Amino acid sequence: MTTFWSLWITIITLGTLAGIAALLIWCSKDKMGVEEGEDMGHEYDGIREINNPLPKWWSYMFWGTIIFGLLYLFLFPGLGNYKGFLGWQSSDQTVRSIEESKLAIANAQKEQRLNQYAKELDDAQARFGETFKTLAYDASGTSLLPITQIAENEEAIKVGQRLFLQNCAQCHGSDARGQLGYPNLTDNAWLYGGEAETIKTTLMEGRQGVMPGWNETLGKDGVTEVTSYVLSLSGRSVNAKEAAAGKQKFVVCAACHGTDGKGNPAFGAPDLTDNTWLYGGSRRAVEATIAHGRQGVMPAWKDILGEEKVQVISAYVWNLSNNTSE
Repeated sequence: MTTFWSLWITIITLGTLAGIAALLIWCSKDKMGVEEGEDMGHEYDGIREINNPLPKWWSYMFWGTIIFGLLYLFLFPGLGNYKGFLGWQSSDQTVRSIEESKLAIANAQKEQRLNQYAKELDDAQARFGETFKTLAYDASGTSLLPITQIAENEEAIKVGQRLFLQNCAQCHGSDARGQLGYPNLTDNAWLYGGEAETIKTTLMEGRQGVMPGWNETLGKDGVTEVTSYVLSLSGRSVNAKEAAAGKQKFVVCAACHGTDGKGNPAFGAPDLTDNTWLYGGSRRAVEATIAHGRQGVMPAWKDILGEEKVQVISAYVWNLSNNTSE
């Protein structure tokens, strides 16, 4: 934060507290010109106004909050670039990558600084680390259990669900049914394959799906014709003439989606013959996809969660579309 903004925040914060204190002092003084406890001469709906001071308990509580606020601002960061007397921080806000974040956390843990995030990681590892190992590894503790075997463990599925809700639900939804641009994980329409180990690879390494835009290559009419053909692949009613022309132009799409339009998991190219549409199945949405392309990114979780947790989440996700727990 620059010096200007640091001073700006500090002046506004302390000025507000000073203003509140001044207002409280001003309100505590009798300026009505009438003896305390006397009638002010005002009446409304049978209720008369009496010159009474502010309640003592209320005034003391108000002063207490002001003193608490000043004490808090002295001990903890809150006034611009001031770090606080205790040196506490929620996390290191200067990091720019996962590697820098892990190094900053390790240093905070080693030096026992008051870094809230680092402390929570330590506490979580101490409390749950052994649980994850028990669920992910065999009895010897040296080999990871097969994901399909972990999926048969009811406790592992419950833990996997909690990990999913904490880390994956923001995009895929709490019920894992996805939303526009984010896949439904409860069906069998997998872009890169729904095998247990493939799901783990997706979680560990992430995915980057690139669908190029074809507007310049095909032109407006060409995009319309290819859209009609693509929609016809899933049994939709379209203009037959447009679909026939679009079939000829579909050759530019076949390299990824296949000549039959059934897709290719190696590229993450979706099957166009079913009725599952990641970015919407309306004619307008499909036409926009063909014309302008799509860019989809699934982040890698291996450096964030570690292989043990990924193994358990993979079992939960695989179980969603295989129903082994039912």
